[in-house]
Amino acid sequence: MRTLDDLLANAAMPVQAPSKFDVGAALRKLAVDAGRARAITDTHRAAQSAQRLTVIARWMLNAPHAAHHVNQLAQGDPDLPVEEDTLDVEGAAVFASLLYLTGQHPESAQFWWQLAAGAGHRAAAYCLHLHHTALGEQREAAHWLHQVIYDLGDELDEAYFQKVEAIARYVYPRPDGAAPLTGSLEMEVDRLADDSGPCVIVPRPDRRLAQALREQSRT
Repeated sequence: MRTLDDLLANAAMPVQAPSKFDVGAALRKLAVDAGRARAITDTHRAAQSAQRLTVIARWMLNAPHAAHHVNQLAQGDPDLPVEEDTLDVEGAAVFASLLYLTGQHPESAQFWWQLAAGAGHRAAAYCLHLHHTALGEQREAAHWLHQVIYDLGDELDEAYFQKVEAIARYVYPRPDGAAPLTGSLEMEVDRLADDSGPCVIVPRPDRRLAQALREQSRT
């Protein structure tokens, strides 16, 4: 007759020694997963920054006195270097925004934003921050964000970024906020670029381009 101990012994599950845990493989998997998550986050941040930059550039281009400032910028001699003391800073920021919105002259847009930011234009510095973030250039993006917050010589309005966010949320969904540039305005930019010869940077605007911008603002 089988005893209770015999029954319990037969019912016991066999115990296997646990396999050796591969610490290196686990760490590599965690690193891969973290890299994927970071890549997804960086891609989202870049796309969001590009969208926001388009909105802000459009907002600057649609400002009431944008064409006037571009016309002031056009008063200088195109054959002479642009100097800060004779620079229409707002005009440089608007011109950079126009160049960016054409989608054909990102290096020139960056150049003119840098001129404006160097003269203390905070929105131009923020555009540079967004521009570099969209390109995945985090070191440069951090530099320009530092300029926006600390190095422009006046006290930062604490609500500045909230204002930018509000503009982005308001303008981007609106059809008129994302409207394409007129063909004549793009042609004027292309003309300036062609006239620059071997120079990769589009030179300062002229009165023809300022007039084309003025006509677009009326449409």
